[in-house]
Amino acid sequence: MDASTILETYKDKGLNEVPKCSLVNNCSLPYPCSELLTKEQLSPLIHRYYINSKEQAVHSKLKEICMMYPIVVIHGLTTALEIDLDVFSTESLLKTNPNMPIDVLKQIKYSSDENWDTQQKKKVWECFSHKSSSTIKNYAQYQAQTFLDDNDETVHDNISTFSSPGQVTKDKEKRTVKFATNVDLSVVEMWRPQLYELTKLPPFLKVECCDNMLTYVGYDILGMNTIQVYMKVPGCKTTGHQENNNFCSVNINTGPGDCEWFAVSYEYWGTIHLLCAQAGVNYLSDSWWPPDLDVLHKNNVPVYRFLQKPGDIVWVNVGCVHWVCAIGLCNNVAWNVGPFTARQYELAIERYEWNKQHKFKSIVPMMQLSWRLACMTKISNQQLFHLIKNCLKQTMIYNYLILEFLKGKGVEVQHNNQLRKQAHYCKDCKVRFSFSTYHTIYIMDCFIYLFNIYYIT
Repeated sequence: MDASTILETYKDKGLNEVPKCSLVNNCSLPYPCSELLTKEQLSPLIHRYYINSKEQAVHSKLKEICMMYPIVVIHGLTTALEIDLDVFSTESLLKTNPNMPIDVLKQIKYSSDENWDTQQKKKVWECFSHKSSSTIKNYAQYQAQTFLDDNDETVHDNISTFSSPGQVTKDKEKRTVKFATNVDLSVVEMWRPQLYELTKLPPFLKVECCDNMLTYVGYDILGMNTIQVYMKVPGCKTTGHQENNNFCSVNINTGPGDCEWFAVSYEYWGTIHLLCAQAGVNYLSDSWWPPDLDVLHKNNVPVYRFLQKPGDIVWVNVGCVHWVCAIGLCNNVAWNVGPFTARQYELAIERYEWNKQHKFKSIVPMMQLSWRLACMTKISNQQLFHLIKNCLKQTMIYNYLILEFLKGKGVEVQHNNQLRKQAHYCKDCKVRFSFSTYHTIYIMDCFIYLFNIYYIT
Protein backbone atom coordinates (compact mmCIF):
# COMPACT_ATOMS: atom_id res chain seq x y z
CA MET A 1 0.00 0.00 0.00
CA ASP A 2 1.67 3.18 -1.21
CA ALA A 3 0.79 6.77 -0.33
CA SER A 4 -1.65 7.27 -3.23
CA THR A 5 -3.54 4.12 -2.23
CA ILE A 6 -3.78 5.35 1.35
CA LEU A 7 -5.12 8.71 0.17
CA GLU A 8 -7.74 7.01 -1.97
CA THR A 9 -8.74 4.37 0.57
CA TYR A 10 -9.10 6.63 3.61
CA LYS A 11 -10.46 9.77 1.96
CA ASP A 12 -13.31 11.29 4.01
CA LYS A 13 -13.06 8.52 6.62
CA GLY A 14 -12.94 9.07 10.37
CA LEU A 15 -13.40 12.82 10.18
CA ASN A 16 -16.04 12.94 12.93
CA GLU A 17 -13.84 11.64 15.72
CA VAL A 18 -10.22 11.83 16.76
CA PRO A 19 -8.36 9.12 14.79
CA LYS A 20 -6.68 6.32 16.68
CA CYS A 21 -3.61 4.34 15.77
CA SER A 22 -2.97 0.74 16.80
CA LEU A 23 0.24 -0.95 15.74
CA VAL A 24 -0.88 -4.45 16.76
CA ASN A 25 -4.06 -6.44 16.14
CA ASN A 26 -4.29 -7.85 19.64
CA CYS A 27 -2.87 -6.33 22.81
CA SER A 28 -3.76 -8.57 25.74
CA LEU A 29 -2.17 -10.29 28.70
CA PRO A 30 -0.40 -13.59 27.94
CA TYR A 31 -1.58 -16.66 29.80
CA PRO A 32 0.34 -19.94 29.76
CA CYS A 33 -1.31 -23.36 29.64
CA SER A 34 -3.29 -24.41 32.70
CA GLU A 35 -1.37 -27.67 33.18
CA LEU A 36 -0.07 -27.83 36.75
CA LEU A 37 3.72 -27.76 37.00
CA THR A 38 5.71 -30.10 39.21
CA LYS A 39 7.80 -28.92 42.16
CA GLU A 40 10.93 -29.24 40.03
CA GLN A 41 9.37 -27.29 37.15
CA LEU A 42 8.38 -24.45 39.50
CA SER A 43 12.05 -24.00 40.50
CA PRO A 44 13.91 -24.41 37.19
CA LEU A 45 17.68 -24.38 37.02
CA ILE A 46 19.25 -21.23 35.63
CA HIS A 47 21.04 -21.57 32.28
CA ARG A 48 24.77 -20.93 32.65
CA TYR A 49 27.44 -20.44 30.01
CA TYR A 50 31.13 -20.73 30.92
CA ILE A 51 33.84 -18.84 29.04
CA ASN A 52 37.45 -20.02 29.36
CA SER A 53 39.14 -18.24 26.44
CA LYS A 54 38.87 -15.26 24.11
CA GLU A 55 37.87 -17.61 21.31
CA GLN A 56 34.88 -18.83 23.29
CA ALA A 57 33.98 -15.25 24.19
CA VAL A 58 33.48 -14.24 20.56
CA HIS A 59 32.00 -17.53 19.36
CA SER A 60 28.47 -17.32 17.90
CA LYS A 61 27.26 -20.02 20.29
CA LEU A 62 27.23 -17.54 23.18
CA LYS A 63 24.71 -15.34 21.38
CA GLU A 64 22.64 -18.37 20.35
CA ILE A 65 22.38 -19.52 23.98
CA CYS A 66 21.41 -16.05 25.18
CA MET A 67 18.64 -15.77 22.57
CA MET A 68 17.34 -19.23 23.48
CA TYR A 69 16.50 -18.84 27.19
CA PRO A 70 14.60 -16.25 29.29
CA ILE A 71 17.69 -15.41 31.36
CA VAL A 72 21.31 -16.58 31.23
CA VAL A 73 24.33 -16.20 33.53
CA ILE A 74 27.63 -15.84 31.68
CA HIS A 75 30.68 -16.86 33.72
CA GLY A 76 34.29 -15.95 32.96
CA LEU A 77 33.67 -13.55 30.09
CA THR A 78 35.06 -10.46 31.82
CA THR A 79 38.16 -12.40 32.85
CA ALA A 80 38.73 -13.94 29.40
CA LEU A 81 38.46 -10.53 27.73
CA GLU A 82 40.57 -8.85 30.43
CA ILE A 83 37.88 -6.31 31.31
CA ASP A 84 39.02 -4.23 34.27
CA LEU A 85 35.99 -4.04 36.55
CA ASP A 86 37.87 -1.95 39.10
CA VAL A 87 37.06 1.16 37.03
CA PHE A 88 33.46 0.72 38.22
CA SER A 89 34.39 0.52 41.90
CA THR A 90 33.12 3.16 44.30
CA GLU A 91 36.68 4.42 44.74
CA SER A 92 37.08 4.94 40.99
CA LEU A 93 33.68 6.66 40.62
CA LEU A 94 34.53 8.87 43.58
CA LYS A 95 37.81 10.00 42.03
CA THR A 96 36.15 10.82 38.71
CA ASN A 97 33.16 12.87 39.82
CA PRO A 98 32.53 12.99 43.60
CA ASN A 99 29.84 15.70 43.42
CA MET A 100 27.78 14.11 40.68
CA PRO A 101 24.07 14.15 41.67
CA ILE A 102 22.40 10.75 41.95
CA ASP A 103 18.99 9.39 42.98
CA VAL A 104 18.82 7.36 46.19
CA LEU A 105 15.99 5.05 47.24
CA LYS A 106 15.41 4.43 50.94
CA GLN A 107 14.09 0.90 51.44
CA ILE A 108 13.23 -1.42 54.33
CA LYS A 109 15.62 -4.34 54.65
CA TYR A 110 14.07 -7.81 54.53
CA SER A 111 15.36 -11.19 53.43
CA SER A 112 15.52 -11.57 49.66
CA ASP A 113 12.57 -13.96 49.31
CA GLU A 114 9.92 -12.04 51.28
CA ASN A 115 8.30 -8.63 51.60
CA TRP A 116 6.36 -7.13 54.53
CA ASP A 117 4.36 -3.99 55.18
CA THR A 118 6.04 -1.11 57.00
CA GLN A 119 4.64 -2.33 60.34
CA GLN A 120 5.99 -5.87 59.75
CA LYS A 121 2.58 -7.37 60.42
CA LYS A 122 1.69 -8.97 57.09
CA LYS A 123 3.31 -9.93 53.82
CA VAL A 124 2.44 -7.62 50.94
CA TRP A 125 3.26 -6.94 47.27
CA GLU A 126 3.84 -3.21 47.67
CA CYS A 127 7.49 -2.41 48.35
CA PHE A 128 8.32 0.69 50.40
CA SER A 129 10.70 2.94 48.47
CA HIS A 130 11.30 6.64 49.20
CA LYS A 131 13.24 8.64 46.60
CA SER A 132 15.71 11.43 47.45
CA SER A 133 18.82 13.05 45.99
CA SER A 134 22.46 12.69 46.98
CA THR A 135 25.97 12.66 45.49
CA ILE A 136 28.51 9.94 44.74
CA LYS A 137 30.64 11.27 47.61
CA ASN A 138 27.85 11.05 50.17
CA TYR A 139 26.80 7.59 49.05
CA ALA A 140 30.40 6.37 49.08
CA GLN A 141 30.63 7.43 52.73
CA TYR A 142 27.37 5.60 53.44
CA GLN A 143 28.65 2.44 51.72
CA ALA A 144 31.88 2.55 53.73
CA GLN A 145 30.05 3.10 57.01
CA THR A 146 27.62 0.26 56.27
CA PHE A 147 30.54 -2.05 55.57
CA LEU A 148 32.11 -1.15 58.93
CA ASP A 149 28.81 -1.55 60.79
CA ASP A 150 28.14 -4.95 59.27
CA ASN A 151 31.57 -6.14 60.37
CA ASP A 152 31.55 -4.61 63.86
CA GLU A 153 27.97 -5.22 64.99
CA THR A 154 25.27 -7.85 64.87
CA VAL A 155 22.12 -6.35 63.37
CA HIS A 156 19.05 -7.79 65.09
CA ASP A 157 16.40 -9.23 62.78
CA ASN A 158 13.42 -8.92 65.10
CA ILE A 159 12.79 -5.48 66.59
CA SER A 160 9.89 -6.80 68.68
CA THR A 161 12.37 -8.22 71.22
CA PHE A 162 13.27 -4.70 72.34
CA SER A 163 11.16 -2.93 74.91
CA SER A 164 12.90 0.45 74.88
CA PRO A 165 11.26 2.90 72.41
CA GLY A 166 14.63 4.54 71.78
CA GLN A 167 16.19 1.19 71.01
CA VAL A 168 13.32 0.29 68.67
CA THR A 169 13.79 3.56 66.73
CA LYS A 170 17.52 2.95 66.46
CA ASP A 171 16.98 -0.58 65.22
CA LYS A 172 14.44 0.57 62.65
CA GLU A 173 17.10 2.84 61.20
CA LYS A 174 19.41 -0.16 60.92
CA ARG A 175 16.68 -2.02 59.06
CA THR A 176 16.54 0.59 56.32
CA VAL A 177 18.99 0.71 53.44
CA LYS A 178 19.83 3.28 50.78
CA PHE A 179 20.19 2.30 47.16
CA ALA A 180 21.94 4.58 44.61
CA THR A 181 20.02 3.85 41.42
CA ASN A 182 21.36 5.86 38.50
CA VAL A 183 24.99 6.84 38.28
CA ASP A 184 24.89 8.07 34.69
CA LEU A 185 27.96 7.34 32.55
CA SER A 186 26.66 8.90 29.34
CA VAL A 187 29.25 11.72 29.22
CA VAL A 188 32.02 10.10 27.18
CA GLU A 189 34.73 12.63 28.03
CA MET A 190 34.25 12.12 31.76
CA TRP A 191 33.84 8.34 31.85
CA ARG A 192 36.17 7.31 29.04
CA PRO A 193 38.07 4.60 31.03
CA GLN A 194 34.81 2.93 32.11
CA LEU A 195 33.27 3.02 28.64
CA TYR A 196 36.47 1.77 27.03
CA GLU A 197 36.47 -1.41 29.11
CA LEU A 198 32.97 -2.26 27.88
CA THR A 199 34.03 -1.97 24.23
CA LYS A 200 35.89 -5.26 24.78
CA LEU A 201 32.58 -7.15 25.00
CA PRO A 202 31.22 -9.24 22.09
CA PRO A 203 29.16 -7.07 19.66
CA PHE A 204 25.69 -8.31 20.69
CA LEU A 205 26.38 -7.30 24.32
CA LYS A 206 27.68 -3.80 23.54
CA VAL A 207 25.68 -0.68 24.30
CA GLU A 208 26.39 0.63 20.80
CA CYS A 209 26.44 -1.73 17.85
CA CYS A 210 25.00 -1.80 14.33
CA ASP A 211 23.06 -4.95 15.34
CA ASN A 212 21.41 -3.17 18.29
CA MET A 213 18.08 -1.48 17.50
CA LEU A 214 18.52 1.02 20.34
CA THR A 215 21.58 2.43 18.55
CA TYR A 216 19.18 3.97 16.01
CA VAL A 217 16.83 5.81 18.38
CA GLY A 218 18.58 9.09 17.55
CA TYR A 219 19.19 10.37 21.09
CA ASP A 220 20.27 9.11 24.51
CA ILE A 221 17.77 7.23 26.64
CA LEU A 222 19.58 7.21 29.96
CA GLY A 223 20.22 3.73 31.26
CA MET A 224 18.99 2.10 28.05
CA ASN A 225 21.33 3.06 25.21
CA THR A 226 23.73 4.59 27.74
CA ILE A 227 25.56 3.01 30.68
CA GLN A 228 24.43 3.32 34.30
CA VAL A 229 25.96 2.07 37.54
CA TYR A 230 23.91 0.98 40.55
CA MET A 231 25.63 1.28 43.94
CA LYS A 232 24.35 -1.03 46.66
CA VAL A 233 24.68 -2.21 50.24
CA PRO A 234 23.32 -5.55 51.53
CA GLY A 235 19.52 -5.57 51.31
CA CYS A 236 19.10 -3.10 48.42
CA LYS A 237 16.36 -4.27 46.09
CA THR A 238 15.74 -3.65 42.41
CA THR A 239 11.99 -4.22 42.54
CA GLY A 240 10.03 -6.38 40.10
CA HIS A 241 9.81 -5.23 36.50
CA GLN A 242 10.27 -5.95 32.83
CA GLU A 243 12.74 -3.81 30.93
CA ASN A 244 11.36 -0.72 29.16
CA ASN A 245 9.35 -1.83 26.12
CA ASN A 246 10.51 -5.41 26.74
CA PHE A 247 14.04 -4.82 25.46
CA CYS A 248 16.87 -7.14 26.53
CA SER A 249 19.40 -6.06 29.15
CA VAL A 250 22.98 -6.73 30.16
CA ASN A 251 24.01 -6.55 33.83
CA ILE A 252 27.55 -6.99 35.21
CA ASN A 253 28.23 -7.38 38.92
CA THR A 254 31.52 -5.57 39.54
CA GLY A 255 31.65 -6.76 43.17
CA PRO A 256 32.90 -7.16 45.76
CA GLY A 257 29.65 -8.79 47.04
CA ASP A 258 26.99 -11.01 45.44
CA CYS A 259 23.50 -10.30 44.11
CA GLU A 260 20.54 -12.67 44.25
CA TRP A 261 18.25 -12.74 41.23
CA PHE A 262 14.67 -13.93 40.74
CA ALA A 263 13.26 -14.20 37.23
CA VAL A 264 10.08 -15.32 35.47
CA SER A 265 9.69 -16.00 31.76
CA TYR A 266 7.69 -13.52 29.64
CA GLU A 267 4.77 -15.94 29.26
CA TYR A 268 3.86 -15.52 32.94
CA TRP A 269 3.88 -11.74 33.26
CA GLY A 270 0.09 -11.67 32.84
CA THR A 271 -0.33 -13.79 35.97
CA ILE A 272 1.98 -11.53 37.98
CA HIS A 273 0.12 -8.49 36.63
CA LEU A 274 -3.17 -9.93 37.95
CA LEU A 275 -1.64 -10.78 41.33
CA CYS A 276 -0.39 -7.21 41.64
CA ALA A 277 -3.83 -5.85 40.70
CA GLN A 278 -5.52 -8.08 43.29
CA ALA A 279 -3.13 -6.68 45.89
CA GLY A 280 -3.92 -3.08 44.87
CA VAL A 281 -0.53 -2.54 43.24
CA ASN A 282 0.08 -1.08 39.79
CA TYR A 283 2.31 -3.52 37.93
CA LEU A 284 3.71 -0.83 35.62
CA SER A 285 4.28 2.14 37.92
CA ASP A 286 4.46 0.92 41.54
CA SER A 287 7.38 -0.67 43.38
CA TRP A 288 6.50 -4.31 44.04
CA TRP A 289 8.16 -7.44 45.35
CA PRO A 290 6.49 -10.86 45.68
CA PRO A 291 5.63 -11.42 49.38
CA ASP A 292 7.12 -14.92 49.10
CA LEU A 293 7.81 -17.44 46.37
CA ASP A 294 4.96 -19.71 47.51
CA VAL A 295 2.49 -17.11 46.20
CA LEU A 296 3.92 -17.52 42.70
CA HIS A 297 4.28 -21.29 42.92
CA LYS A 298 0.64 -21.65 44.04
CA ASN A 299 -0.34 -19.72 40.93
CA ASN A 300 1.68 -22.09 38.74
CA VAL A 301 4.45 -19.57 38.02
CA PRO A 302 8.00 -21.02 37.74
CA VAL A 303 10.74 -18.82 39.24
CA TYR A 304 14.45 -18.86 38.44
CA ARG A 305 16.57 -18.10 41.52
CA PHE A 306 20.35 -17.72 41.42
CA LEU A 307 23.39 -15.78 42.67
CA GLN A 308 25.35 -13.35 40.50
CA LYS A 309 28.97 -13.39 41.63
CA PRO A 310 31.49 -10.58 40.97
CA GLY A 311 32.40 -10.66 37.28
CA ASP A 312 29.26 -12.56 36.25
CA ILE A 313 27.16 -11.14 33.42
CA VAL A 314 23.40 -11.65 33.50
CA TRP A 315 21.64 -11.55 30.13
CA VAL A 316 17.91 -10.76 30.49
CA ASN A 317 16.06 -11.84 27.37
CA VAL A 318 13.01 -10.23 25.76
CA GLY A 319 10.23 -9.49 28.28
CA CYS A 320 11.67 -11.51 31.16
CA VAL A 321 10.26 -10.37 34.54
CA HIS A 322 12.92 -10.04 37.24
CA TRP A 323 13.78 -8.61 40.66
CA VAL A 324 17.20 -8.43 42.33
CA CYS A 325 18.50 -8.17 45.91
CA ALA A 326 22.06 -7.27 46.93
CA ILE A 327 23.47 -9.90 49.30
CA GLY A 328 26.73 -8.02 49.81
CA LEU A 329 28.10 -4.56 49.15
CA CYS A 330 28.47 -4.23 45.38
CA ASN A 331 28.14 -2.08 42.26
CA ASN A 332 26.36 -3.22 39.12
CA VAL A 333 26.75 -1.75 35.63
CA ALA A 334 23.84 -2.20 33.23
CA TRP A 335 22.25 -1.14 29.92
CA ASN A 336 19.70 -2.38 27.36
CA VAL A 337 20.10 -3.84 23.89
CA GLY A 338 17.66 -4.59 21.07
CA PRO A 339 18.69 -7.53 18.91
CA PHE A 340 17.33 -7.51 15.36
CA THR A 341 14.81 -10.31 15.88
CA ALA A 342 11.11 -10.41 15.07
CA ARG A 343 10.31 -11.40 18.66
CA GLN A 344 12.17 -8.42 20.12
CA TYR A 345 10.45 -5.95 17.80
CA GLU A 346 7.01 -7.52 18.16
CA LEU A 347 7.06 -7.55 21.97
CA ALA A 348 8.44 -3.99 22.03
CA ILE A 349 5.53 -2.80 19.87
CA GLU A 350 3.02 -4.78 21.96
CA ARG A 351 4.27 -3.17 25.16
CA TYR A 352 4.18 0.23 23.43
CA GLU A 353 0.47 -0.29 22.73
CA TRP A 354 -0.20 -1.71 26.20
CA ASN A 355 1.48 1.30 27.82
CA LYS A 356 -0.57 3.63 25.64
CA GLN A 357 -3.80 1.96 26.76
CA HIS A 358 -2.80 2.31 30.42
CA LYS A 359 -1.41 5.86 30.14
CA PHE A 360 2.10 4.72 31.02
CA LYS A 361 5.00 6.39 29.24
CA SER A 362 6.95 4.25 26.78
CA ILE A 363 10.53 5.42 27.14
CA VAL A 364 11.42 4.01 23.72
CA PRO A 365 9.61 5.95 20.92
CA MET A 366 8.73 2.89 18.85
CA MET A 367 7.17 4.77 15.91
CA GLN A 368 10.20 7.02 15.56
CA LEU A 369 12.53 4.05 16.00
CA SER A 370 10.65 2.09 13.32
CA TRP A 371 11.04 4.88 10.75
CA ARG A 372 14.73 5.28 11.57
CA LEU A 373 15.28 1.54 11.21
CA ALA A 374 13.59 1.67 7.79
CA CYS A 375 15.78 4.58 6.68
CA MET A 376 19.11 3.55 8.16
CA THR A 377 19.34 -0.25 8.19
CA LYS A 378 19.06 -3.26 5.94
CA ILE A 379 16.63 -5.84 7.29
CA SER A 380 17.51 -9.42 6.37
CA ASN A 381 14.91 -11.11 8.60
CA GLN A 382 11.72 -11.36 6.51
CA GLN A 383 9.35 -11.56 9.50
CA LEU A 384 10.96 -8.52 11.11
CA PHE A 385 10.80 -6.68 7.78
CA HIS A 386 7.02 -7.15 7.51
CA LEU A 387 6.45 -6.16 11.17
CA ILE A 388 8.33 -2.89 10.67
CA LYS A 389 6.64 -2.22 7.33
CA ASN A 390 3.22 -2.72 8.93
CA CYS A 391 4.14 -0.16 11.59
CA LEU A 392 5.13 2.33 8.90
CA LYS A 393 1.87 1.78 7.03
CA GLN A 394 -0.26 2.23 10.17
CA THR A 395 1.53 5.46 11.13
CA MET A 396 1.10 6.82 7.59
CA ILE A 397 -2.64 6.13 7.74
CA TYR A 398 -2.85 7.66 11.21
CA ASN A 399 -1.04 10.83 10.21
CA TYR A 400 -3.20 11.26 7.12
CA LEU A 401 -6.40 10.88 9.18
CA ILE A 402 -5.08 13.30 11.82
CA LEU A 403 -4.33 15.93 9.18
CA GLU A 404 -7.76 15.45 7.56
CA PHE A 405 -9.48 15.61 10.96
CA LEU A 406 -7.73 18.86 11.84
CA LYS A 407 -8.48 20.30 8.41
CA GLY A 408 -12.15 19.42 8.87
CA LYS A 409 -12.15 21.29 12.20
CA GLY A 410 -10.57 24.35 10.63
CA VAL A 411 -7.27 23.92 12.49
CA GLU A 412 -4.19 25.14 10.63
CA VAL A 413 -1.29 22.70 10.72
CA GLN A 414 2.22 24.11 10.63
CA HIS A 415 5.01 21.79 9.50
CA ASN A 416 8.49 22.00 10.88
CA ASN A 417 11.06 21.13 8.24
CA GLN A 418 13.69 20.22 10.82
CA LEU A 419 13.55 16.78 12.37
CA ARG A 420 13.59 16.80 16.15
CA LYS A 421 15.91 14.23 17.63
CA GLN A 422 14.08 13.72 20.90
CA ALA A 423 10.52 12.43 21.09
CA HIS A 424 7.89 14.53 22.85
CA TYR A 425 5.16 13.11 25.07
CA CYS A 426 1.75 14.33 26.21
CA LYS A 427 1.96 15.19 29.91
CA ASP A 428 -1.55 13.81 30.54
CA CYS A 429 -1.91 10.56 28.59
CA LYS A 430 1.85 9.89 28.24
CA VAL A 431 1.45 9.11 24.53
CA ARG A 432 4.29 10.26 22.29
CA PHE A 433 3.46 12.96 19.79
CA SER A 434 3.68 11.59 16.27
CA PHE A 435 7.06 12.64 14.92
CA SER A 436 5.95 12.34 11.31
CA THR A 437 3.32 15.08 11.27
CA TYR A 438 6.00 17.39 9.94
CA HIS A 439 6.74 15.05 7.03
CA THR A 440 4.44 14.84 4.09
CA ILE A 441 2.90 11.51 3.33
CA TYR A 442 4.68 11.53 -0.03
CA ILE A 443 8.09 11.70 1.64
CA MET A 444 7.06 8.67 3.70
CA ASP A 445 6.20 6.88 0.49
CA CYS A 446 9.78 7.46 -0.65
CA PHE A 447 10.98 5.85 2.59
CA ILE A 448 8.76 2.84 1.93
CA TYR A 449 10.28 2.59 -1.55
CA LEU A 450 13.81 2.76 -0.14
CA PHE A 451 12.92 0.22 2.53
CA ASN A 452 11.79 -2.22 -0.18
CA ILE A 453 15.08 -1.73 -2.04
CA TYR A 454 17.12 -2.30 1.14
CA TYR A 455 15.27 -5.52 1.87
CA ILE A 456 15.60 -6.86 -1.66
CA THR A 457 19.33 -6.13 -1.77
